[in-house]
Amino acid sequence: MSWPLANLADMRLSPGQRAMIACTLEATARKPGNVHPGASFADLCYADFLAGAAAIRPVLDRAGELGVGRTVLECVRETRRLVPTNVNLGIALLLAPLAAVPPDVRLRSGIGEVLNRLTVDDSRAVYEAIRLASPGGLGRVAEQDVADEPTEDLLAVMRRAADRDLVARQYADNFEQVFWTASRLSGPIAAHLEWEQAIGFCHLELLANYSDSFIARKRGPADAEEAARRAAAILAAEWPATPDSHRLLSEFDTWLRAVGHERNPGTTADLVTASLFVALREGTMTA
Repeated sequence: MSWPLANLADMRLSPGQRAMIACTLEATARKPGNVHPGASFADLCYADFLAGAAAIRPVLDRAGELGVGRTVLECVRETRRLVPTNVNLGIALLLAPLAAVPPDVRLRSGIGEVLNRLTVDDSRAVYEAIRLASPGGLGRVAEQDVADEPTEDLLAVMRRAADRDLVARQYADNFEQVFWTASRLSGPIAAHLEWEQAIGFCHLELLANYSDSFIARKRGPADAEEAARRAAAILAAEWPATPDSHRLLSEFDTWLRAVGHERNPGTTADLVTASLFVALREGTMTA
């Protein structure tokens, strides 16, 4: 697999630099249902994602100093200075703990310690970030709702939401799905693909195996399950090697975009971005 800027996948990159590259690669890859250079939403375009990537770079360089909650909040604040729509709340929630792992500690061994140090203050900052970003379809929950004052640390709060939100599940499961996807980016299946296809393949794998939280919130579990079924069918048709798989992918893209962007698999895209960050941090994304 030939990655653009593959020579940058080394330990000299700062967390913010890795984040900006990961965000840019993910947004540039033409994935079904998502914004990319050839597809926009009414209130969101490719340039907005690039602006968001630039906005969070200096914040994530200070994640170890700021702590997870303040990092997420500052990422959202800086992004909102440039973009009026939520483009990276989920990305900030995923990258903040990863960026806070000390540079001399491997991510898999260090992420648990970062998560176990989370406090109520982290919850308070994240709640403020969520209210500022105003993501769609949140609804209300009986305990620890983001409209209220939190009384539990951020890890406990995320564990409460893990069954309905894939970003929260990463906190509860030590980022298991993110690390799995990062391994696929450098594994045998991705080895024969170009960079954009490798990202698309991992996007489809995540969709096929884990219902997208954004689709479930906006459209309900039936649509999220249908998105998973269609993604699995595309992979079963041996995408990207066969014409039939490309036909199915095109039909999938049309179906995802048929109701505005309510079927946008945005949570899946956020996990792909975090996986790219991991691959850059661990030095596995090479030419």
